Amino acid sequence: MTSSEDAYPSLDAAGSGIGCLHLNIPTLVVSNNHISNSFDGDDRGYADGVSPVSSLYLSNMGQRRESFLYRSDSEFDLSTKSISRHSSLASDSIDPTTLYKLQKVSQYTPRHEDVIVTPFAQILQTLRTVRSNFIYITKVANPKMRRGSSCAPQPTTSNNNLKHSGLIIDDENQKMARDTLDELDWCLDQLETMHTHRSVGDMASNKFRKMLGKELTAFEADDSNPVGNSRVSDFIFQNYLNKEQELDLPSPKEQDGVNKLPVSTAMSSDSVGPSSSEISSNHSNRHIQTISHRVLSKTDSLSNTIPECPEDIPVSGVETTHQQELMQYLGEVDNWGIDVFKISELSNNRPLTCITYTIMKKRNLLNTFQINPQTLVTYLMHLEAHYHQDVPYHNNMHAADVVQSAHVLLNAQPIFNDLEVLATLFACAAHDVDHPGVSNQFLVTTENRLAWLYNDESVLENHHISLAFQLLKDEGCNIFDNLAPKQWKSVRKMAIDMVLSTDMSKHMGLLAELKTMVETKKVAAAYELKLDNYAERIQVLQNLVHCADLGNPAKPLQFYKQWTDRITEEFFNQGDEEKRRDISLSPMCERPENKALRDESVAKTQVGFITYIVHPLWETWGDLVSDASTQLLHLEDNRDYYDKMYQDCVKKRLTETSTVPALTPSGEDVAENE
Repeated sequence: MTSSEDAYPSLDAAGSGIGCLHLNIPTLVVSNNHISNSFDGDDRGYADGVSPVSSLYLSNMGQRRESFLYRSDSEFDLSTKSISRHSSLASDSIDPTTLYKLQKVSQYTPRHEDVIVTPFAQILQTLRTVRSNFIYITKVANPKMRRGSSCAPQPTTSNNNLKHSGLIIDDENQKMARDTLDELDWCLDQLETMHTHRSVGDMASNKFRKMLGKELTAFEADDSNPVGNSRVSDFIFQNYLNKEQELDLPSPKEQDGVNKLPVSTAMSSDSVGPSSSEISSNHSNRHIQTISHRVLSKTDSLSNTIPECPEDIPVSGVETTHQQELMQYLGEVDNWGIDVFKISELSNNRPLTCITYTIMKKRNLLNTFQINPQTLVTYLMHLEAHYHQDVPYHNNMHAADVVQSAHVLLNAQPIFNDLEVLATLFACAAHDVDHPGVSNQFLVTTENRLAWLYNDESVLENHHISLAFQLLKDEGCNIFDNLAPKQWKSVRKMAIDMVLSTDMSKHMGLLAELKTMVETKKVAAAYELKLDNYAERIQVLQNLVHCADLGNPAKPLQFYKQWTDRITEEFFNQGDEEKRRDISLSPMCERPENKALRDESVAKTQVGFITYIVHPLWETWGDLVSDASTQLLHLEDNRDYYDKMYQDCVKKRLTETSTVPALTPSGEDVAENE
């Protein structure tokens, strides 16, 4: 058997593999050409200096655009010529003058609409329009046909001929020239006011969060439950916008100072909660308050609970009396939306071990990188044992679900090499290990020692990946032992980058950068993303893991409902602990007084979560893959389910309120007095 270094070229050698995303076309086109190129500013490459080029193609076919990203953003545009910047790429095939007249007179919208919404791509699209209009108006020969240009060189024609032809008149020509100049001025204004330290992705992120703020303002205006709607908005702001975004656009309550925590209520770094005797009855609180004691150390008490890896490893990777039935479920591992809950039951609560082991065997990663099967199972069991069973959502079942979801998404984009796939699966398996069931903000607010260790930045995510690498040091656990040094360095770098990107406060930045990347290529009519450097390749992988992490709403309803119940209970557990500590309650963490209020709150939360967070993400991801229709259809069905559930809850509550008998000043029923 060849060594793993020979079987798989290192990402750290001098050369580099060039991969291209030619996005969202029904068929995958793979080129067998080999190109040698080095990563820009990075020491990663391929050992043999070459790599196959594989591509996914951008689609010219229109698709439905439903998320808030595609609604009017006129309040935030500097130019009044928003029609041009929001026009379809399909309009390039129409004569400039005809298109101009259609837009101005009839508000023409192309049949196959591919609206551009990110600012930098809008600038490029507007410049293309300026260039096409200029060539058409002046009738100058086009010295160089630009890729994707819709305007061919025009012959010189006299004004008299133009008038008699009926194509254009002098006044119309002058009006178009003035409007073209306005478009150019808009582009110049954008470029001149652009902050040089910010990326073009930041421009889109800033625009999207302003639009999100506008959407949430309308969302809060729903008279049926204004208090509940405000809590949903606060939840989205606190969990899915980073600190800079929160400063740019604080939620209404933050502006009023309601959510500001007095200094006197903050816990000292050493005060991580009451003694164990005070919380022995509450397992969730135990993990909340003792997590800081596990900083940079493994849980010693688990040494007796981690099962030993059997000498003869079962086909599923775990010992169970339901081996045959378990393998039937694992046989669906390539399909979206498998029953992780049933797999957990059949595997003696080891879904992460059996699913990850099955996928890595299926992908032949054990042979490629000379990973001993017993070493892999031993590590996976150690890793899985550090997920807490009494944490309702962020446990080993969630980790297993993310691994399997990422596996399916990787199959849809077979442009990543084996080392990148290995790093991705490892990152997914480890991305929430030792999660205590509380948010980063909770740890920061209570001045937990983990927050101090990581300077309040991605506290849990730093802890997860740090512990995952520490577990490799356990006896018989180093699954990367046979990697070449440069391969190991690459795997570690990629895994760290991917796990840190699962911090949900980075959601808007990830979405904006991905959408800017896609739209920029579309506007340039390149219809491909050449992933020829580490920054672009890891960006796509980070978004892939992010989609897998937020994949539950895109799963069949029977599974999504279970995940919703679990995350809701985890939020309520955190709220219970916040009440016990007498600190401000986090949004959506206050346990309702009864089931009716709980159902209404949960339903409204899920509608907002899907509409403003998950749907825009998967919609953008759909531009990268040949087909994301399955996930988008599940999203729509699940949103409709919870929206109907919410409407029914509101109707029932209002009905019950209207039928409650009025009370006299003494508190007696009016009907009884009569």
